[in-house]
Amino acid sequence: MKNISVSNDIIPVGEFKIGLSKWLKSVRNTKHPLIITQNGKPAGVLLSPSEYDELVYKKLFIDSINRGLEDVEKGDIYTTGELRNELKKRRIP
Repeated sequence: MKNISVSNDIIPVGEFKIGLSKWLKSVRNTKHPLIITQNGKPAGVLLSPSEYDELVYKKLFIDSINRGLEDVEKGDIYTTGELRNELKKRRIP
């Protein structure tokens, strides 16, 4: 995800409403997230679809790594030989 530019990527909700189409195009083209404020406080973030997909993919990847680390801590692991045998069993119909 690109860095947020305080002067360009943070706008009040009223300005966002007026230029909705312009902001959607900007987010899609620049890949910069847009922070939308309400009463001077962050109220939402607009991301391009590709940036959103990338965030979801990264989160799933990190979650998978964390599950593996938890398995190691619990001792829920296979030796290389055990893993090969388990995979062989699963391949046979």
